[in-house]
Amino acid sequence: MFGGMGKMRGMRHMRGGLRLWVVYLLRERPMNGAEIMDALEEKTMGMWRPSPGSVYPMLETLSEEGLIEKRADGKYELTKEGKANAGIAGLFEGKSPRTVSEVVAEIGNYLSLLEDLKSSDPSEIEENKEEISKLAERLKSLSA
Repeated sequence: MFGGMGKMRGMRHMRGGLRLWVVYLLRERPMNGAEIMDALEEKTMGMWRPSPGSVYPMLETLSEEGLIEKRADGKYELTKEGKANAGIAGLFEGKSPRTVSEVVAEIGNYLSLLEDLKSSDPSEIEENKEEISKLAERLKSLSA
């Protein structure tokens, strides 16, 4: 029982440190969002895999702050300023979407993940092409 509580506290702590993790990982090499999620899952031995709804807004924030930049190949890398400030990256707390605009933003985050996967592992997208098309139609019907 207590082990589960400790694990939950630890996972909350990891989520709170997402900003630090992203900066740390990008110090190693440029990565796209999907690669960042994979690396975090690997480094935490499968204990934590952040969601696209956490990773992509964080990448956007770090980019807006001038700490990272997105390259032409879709991978993010630290800027000169990002390298200089890597030690004081700060914290970020994610939350679940509660409004339609937050849900739409979350869908955008997942679309970014799918775009990253398409460029890094197109077979994943191909295997799910039919379901993706069905979802696209459902989304299209909402705006009609």
